[in-house]
Amino acid sequence: MGAVRIATWNVNSIRARLDRVTAFLERHDVDVLAVQETKCRDAQFPYLAFEGSGYEVAHAGTNQWNGVAVVSRVGLEDVQVGFPGMPGWGDPVAAEARAVSALCNGVRVWSLYVPNGRSLDDPHMAYKLDWLARLRDAGAQWLADDAQAQIALMGDWNIAPHDEDVWSMTYYEDKSHVSPAERSAFAAVVEAGFSDVVRPHTPGPGTYTYWDYTQLAFPKKRGMRIDFALASPALAARVEHAVIDREERKGKGASDHAPVILDLA
Repeated sequence: MGAVRIATWNVNSIRARLDRVTAFLERHDVDVLAVQETKCRDAQFPYLAFEGSGYEVAHAGTNQWNGVAVVSRVGLEDVQVGFPGMPGWGDPVAAEARAVSALCNGVRVWSLYVPNGRSLDDPHMAYKLDWLARLRDAGAQWLADDAQAQIALMGDWNIAPHDEDVWSMTYYEDKSHVSPAERSAFAAVVEAGFSDVVRPHTPGPGTYTYWDYTQLAFPKKRGMRIDFALASPALAARVEHAVIDREERKGKGASDHAPVILDLA
């Protein structure tokens, strides 16, 4: 199976940040990248830019919102769009482009863009919690079917699971992303058997993956840790190192998220 480097990144528009993404892949020698918020339809995705460097792409996108992809140079097999039981949104209710996966060199890599929730009393919050509950059920079933399955649940979870994962709990009081219900939904996925394999290598406090574009949040270190790689037991045993590339949040045209990188033995 060999050593593999996998990463996740909410790029906040793949077409706006294509040069940064391709440069990131080359600079870090990344084998597999889970991408969120591509913000394009399948036909608009810049496949050629990746295929020219030896990568295959599985993309799920239906409009200018959401959109997820798995980019791999170590195999891209058995692509799945959405997970079993994944709820939809809208009127009429329809599945959104928030989950895609592929088997990459023996690892089932999921790129996940968890619903934002918007505010605590917004209908979108109920959708978010239901979406996470169905993900938890699907994940538990995958592990029940194969305890040795190597599964990476990677992406933008839109949840800061612990107080140290935000720059100020006072600031986020009564806001989304830190509520007990959201944190419980995240914890349920962990309790189903998926561990946060990044945290042991990136201790906090002050370790974040997202900084808002406004109010000088990045230079003031006002961030949140909301991008994660949760691994099944068999995959967690292979994780040798993890890092958050904070440098990618710097400079002109940066995404508001930083990539998270894992090294597998």
